[in-house]
Amino acid sequence: MFGKRAGASEVKAAPRPAPGAPPRPSAGPATRTGAPPIAVENRSDQYYEIKTTIFNALIDTIDLAQLAQLDAQSAREEIRDIVNEIIAIKSVVMSIAEQEQLLQDICNDVLGYGPLEPLLARDDIADIMVNGADRVFIEVGGKVQLTNVRFRDNTQLMNICQRIVSQIGRRVDESSPICDARLPDGSRVNVIAPPLAIDGPTLTIRKFKKDKLRMDDLVRFGSISKEGATVLNVIGHSRCNVLISGGTGSGKTTLLNCMTGFIESTERVITCEDAAELQLQQPHVVRLETRPPNLEGTGEITMRDLVKNCLRMRPERIIVGEVRGPEAFDLLQAMNTGHDGSMGTLHANSPREAIQRLESMITMGGYSLPSKTIREMIVGSIDIVIQAARLRDGSRRITHVTEVLGLEGEVIITQDLFLYEIMGEDETGKIKGRHISTGVARPAFWERARYYNRERELLEALEAAAAKT
Repeated sequence: MFGKRAGASEVKAAPRPAPGAPPRPSAGPATRTGAPPIAVENRSDQYYEIKTTIFNALIDTIDLAQLAQLDAQSAREEIRDIVNEIIAIKSVVMSIAEQEQLLQDICNDVLGYGPLEPLLARDDIADIMVNGADRVFIEVGGKVQLTNVRFRDNTQLMNICQRIVSQIGRRVDESSPICDARLPDGSRVNVIAPPLAIDGPTLTIRKFKKDKLRMDDLVRFGSISKEGATVLNVIGHSRCNVLISGGTGSGKTTLLNCMTGFIESTERVITCEDAAELQLQQPHVVRLETRPPNLEGTGEITMRDLVKNCLRMRPERIIVGEVRGPEAFDLLQAMNTGHDGSMGTLHANSPREAIQRLESMITMGGYSLPSKTIREMIVGSIDIVIQAARLRDGSRRITHVTEVLGLEGEVIITQDLFLYEIMGEDETGKIKGRHISTGVARPAFWERARYYNRERELLEALEAAAAKT
């Protein structure tokens, strides 16, 4: 074992309240909000006090430099041994279950992500939102809920933020208070630190499920009809250029992951993202990630740099995690010059707005092109716009599958293939609706589907959808 064991004998356990004394008021979130927090973990205030005391003693006792040289399992065993000795020296009275909780929590604090660990382990949580040390929210089933999880203080929270971002070579501090990062499983992380975040570091984690969702899962969840999923299958296999639009948390990235499942295993795919989160299963995938500037303000690699470089890497498909700036121009150029089947996502509330946003992003990039020229480029590049939405009951639905047909004068003409129709809500408040076909018998990409021998599959799906409407 490591370090200065003499320090352990000086530890004093947290004082226990006297028998019959009123309970100590909680410093946690329950006192600062009207709604009681959800009990994600069963921890009392007294438990937190004991944990803080033992944790401080552990830091005084252990040699962190030597601990860093051990592998994760050996380091955990070493920490558990020392904590057990501290508990024995001071005769801290805890049940076996509480002691095991304490050992696990302290190991997580030193080696892992601290109080976030039980939240990260749950596959039903979609988002984790930490607003300072004592306010942790989660999203479950599309609804945001306050939890009783809390950090020791803002310093511990900031240390965990640093631990997350340093794993991919990034940093977050007062000089660089905003950072995008990812966890090893691909979950997306955003950190904004003081002085920009007034009430303490703010950490947002968009979690990914351990089991990658497929289009069949979206059909089972009701996000798309069976016939609509078949049409999307044909769109993916026919190498149509696809733009997926939607609001925050509407499921754009999940849908993009599902669409990439239709890419043939023989194709070379290159992905460009701010924080790599796409989970492609093909064997020939090159993943690229942007890079923020260094301390001197140099060395930044933007999304546009990545997309431009893609064209020199012999891609067959280019996947852009999110289009939000001048890279829109380069992506459209790539789609229009032989890279059929490329895909990207952007934030918009409808297919029409998505097309307008593309035009705006190209204009903001400093290109002095006439509006008609930009629209001709969009029409020549984008084949399909898929709209995703999160409804007010928390459910996620594909609300539009829309074709881009062409120009009439200076107006871009689109055609809806599928729409989601809201029919009301049930007694539990869940929205009832259905996906309907607009009755289009021969979509504009029919010849492309025919070229890839998918026209019969497409025809049967459209006829079945029309028969149900």
